[in-house]
Amino acid sequence: MRVLIIGSGGREHALAWSMAKSHRVTQVFVAPGNGGTDTEPKCRNIPIEVTDVDALVHFAEENGIDLTVVGPEAALMAGVVDAFEAAHLACFGPTKAAAILEGSKAFTKDFLKKYHIPTADYEVFTNTTEAKSYAQKHGVPLVIKADGLAAGKGVILAFDLPTAYQAIDDMLENQCFGKAGNQIVIESFLQGEELSFIAMVDGKTIVPLASAQDHKARDNGDQGPNTGGMGAYSPAPLLDQALLDTIMTEVMTPTVAGMAKEGRPFKGFLYAGLMIAPDRSIKVLEFNCRFGDPETQPILMRLQSDFAILVQAACYDQLGDLTLEWDPRSAVGVVLAAKGYPEAYDKGQAITLPVQADDAQKIFHAGTVRTLDNTVISSGGRILCACALGETLSTAQQAAYDLMQRIHCEDTFYRTDIGHKGIARITQK
Repeated sequence: MRVLIIGSGGREHALAWSMAKSHRVTQVFVAPGNGGTDTEPKCRNIPIEVTDVDALVHFAEENGIDLTVVGPEAALMAGVVDAFEAAHLACFGPTKAAAILEGSKAFTKDFLKKYHIPTADYEVFTNTTEAKSYAQKHGVPLVIKADGLAAGKGVILAFDLPTAYQAIDDMLENQCFGKAGNQIVIESFLQGEELSFIAMVDGKTIVPLASAQDHKARDNGDQGPNTGGMGAYSPAPLLDQALLDTIMTEVMTPTVAGMAKEGRPFKGFLYAGLMIAPDRSIKVLEFNCRFGDPETQPILMRLQSDFAILVQAACYDQLGDLTLEWDPRSAVGVVLAAKGYPEAYDKGQAITLPVQADDAQKIFHAGTVRTLDNTVISSGGRILCACALGETLSTAQQAAYDLMQRIHCEDTFYRTDIGHKGIARITQK
């Protein structure tokens, strides 16, 4: 089997690495890939951008690609799955019509309301004056979101009115997120603990993946601005069987059924960002229509089933025939980011990487490239993700930080408390 992975981040490195482990896979191409993807066995980078749909289809046809997996949301919203399906090429991911669950927060909030799926109270605005008036009447704290895709950064938590007003101005007037902020959603701030719930969907069957929690805030203690994600761990002690059953009944099943009813059948990775309240009630914060980043890295570290077989089954509506197997150990992934991220940051910093001792640790590349002399340099905000397995969440955390401390790159930083919520929950029990 010849596989194409579309994307260039840490998620795509993990997808390619996991695919390449399959005995059924002979070659993995990554478009465009990064400084780590083409060092994996069977893997090769292809210089095609994720939104160059025609070039991607042409490459797949010319190179006998049997299976394609879409990583980033931009490719989904560009209609890459639609184009592959029109060319009769197997491609795992939602169509552009179904990817609107991530592409438009206003659509999603209205969809959740229509199908009685729990979420925070909200209103949608295109007018600055009306949005500020609502903020004043509702009161803070509030969550202000750009409607469209904003690379994981279009969400502002406003704990005072000046911050709320500034966010509204930045999005609607100053276009800080471009067209993504032409419309905004203002919703009530929810108290609780966030959970990433990711499943594979073949249009009808929903197969949950291993549980995970990520850390979106830049700084220790979940403080500071939101980022694309500073680290993640799996499994999440927060998710027990009773909560899983509730999520499937109240969120996942009605969402997949509702999308089919709307004429937007969903096939792909469906990621529900959930807020779990102290009373264990749940509300949907957001949907992503692809594997999360950095959740993908620790989740796939734990996957023991053949990933290629799973994705191929999902493409052909056969997920119900499979059972997933997981490593019982915990996995923790810690992100190394460029100084200044998620705001302005420098690129081009040389990176020195350690030798990885065994299969219980792995460095996944994200914002990296390789020079002609094979030097790895930084090329993005989130640069690397150091992942490790451990018998407990605490030992996995320690192993991930031991690995991170052996990476050398100037003007970078990382959080030192990834996994703290899970460890605290285990300690309390």
